[in-house]
Amino acid sequence: MKVNKTLTAVLALLMLATLLAACGSNKENASNASGAPSESAAGSKAPVKEVTLKFWSSLDPSSDQGKMIQQKVKEFDNSHDNIKIDLQVITYDVLHDKLVAAINAGDAPDLSWGLSEWFGEFNKLDALADLTSYVDGWAEKDKIYSNVLEALTVDGKVKALPNYLGIRALLYHENILKDAGISAAPKTWDELLGIAQTVKEKTGKEAFGIAGAGVRSPQELIMYLAQNDVVLAEKQSDGKYKNTWQDNPDQLSKAAEVFQFYQDLLDKKAIKTDARTWGWEEEDQNFVLGQYAMVVNGTWIEGRSSENPEGMKDVKIAAPMYKKTPATFMEIAPLFVYKSSHPAETWEFASFLLGADYQNAVNPSNAPRSDVVNEGWGKEFMELASQGVVFPAVSLGGITKVMEDSLARVMLKKEKPEDVAKWLSQAINDSLSKTGELSGS
Repeated sequence: MKVNKTLTAVLALLMLATLLAACGSNKENASNASGAPSESAAGSKAPVKEVTLKFWSSLDPSSDQGKMIQQKVKEFDNSHDNIKIDLQVITYDVLHDKLVAAINAGDAPDLSWGLSEWFGEFNKLDALADLTSYVDGWAEKDKIYSNVLEALTVDGKVKALPNYLGIRALLYHENILKDAGISAAPKTWDELLGIAQTVKEKTGKEAFGIAGAGVRSPQELIMYLAQNDVVLAEKQSDGKYKNTWQDNPDQLSKAAEVFQFYQDLLDKKAIKTDARTWGWEEEDQNFVLGQYAMVVNGTWIEGRSSENPEGMKDVKIAAPMYKKTPATFMEIAPLFVYKSSHPAETWEFASFLLGADYQNAVNPSNAPRSDVVNEGWGKEFMELASQGVVFPAVSLGGITKVMEDSLARVMLKKEKPEDVAKWLSQAINDSLSKTGELSGS
């Protein structure tokens, strides 16, 4: 009986030990599943903590470029155990408002695509990270065009990165000019106006095309202003901005000459009457179809050759014609980097997007890097990078609207060019005042 009692006690102890061991094993498994190191793994390397970065892009998933972007992002994901990219596709027509809402809610993504017109606004909202130390320590900094980085620098701080460049060049249908007896594209405004009648009489087509309305019209206007040595708004000693045309008769006269150029394009029938209200769609479509001879436009037109392959074979590239100074609009499509809670990981991904491998694959014709092998039209466009002008780093919503309105005043209402220049000068300063960016206010 005593032996049986002793045997029973021993068996009970063995069962308890087994249960305790099993519990310990289950705790270890649970600990491992949560990513924490187990006691049995003492001395082994702790699992890497994964950070998820939100990346908002406006890529076209159906395009070759869009597919390549997704492939490259996946490659980055697969090669980084510590970083996961949450790529969300949001079209440009809603991206701005969605970003503003997210910024105001304190829930901005880590990175996003954007338009150059948003740069000053987002900087003023204090939403953008200061990337200066990262860029200065980056071995490939000198591969980015210096004027591009300068345009994204505010008060000595790099506040955005270049996603791609939208440099504009003069595109012309060589055959239309040849049919008019013209052997080369015009180099100045006067040369363009001088051949307009000949092109119309001999070919039945207009010599030139513009976007008189819509998002592209301010981009063209700022280019023509720069070609006549005029700027929209200058930074003053207090760090704010002001349009100074009304304070300087020479500047006002030069601005008026730009608006006179628009009226001359109409009066000399260099452009179609309908171009006064064309947006970018009509401007692009009519050039692709060979409805007029020349346009200042971007590399994207090459991708539309399928719409008129025979007619687009004769398209050549030249520098935009100018008044006093060679200049072209350079759209720096920004890669916005926000004040992320994971700055190091965000920079690691951002520098990947700026890298030669990604840019060669995704932006072979419009990369912000000087060492990318440009394909197609890219080389000739990128040679114009040094002539590029950009919008000032201020909130542009109101300014681009009044720029568009100024073109309507001069072309639709036929107001005097000098009166339009005065009106635009005041309207720009009124807009700067509303956003708190007007010097002296």
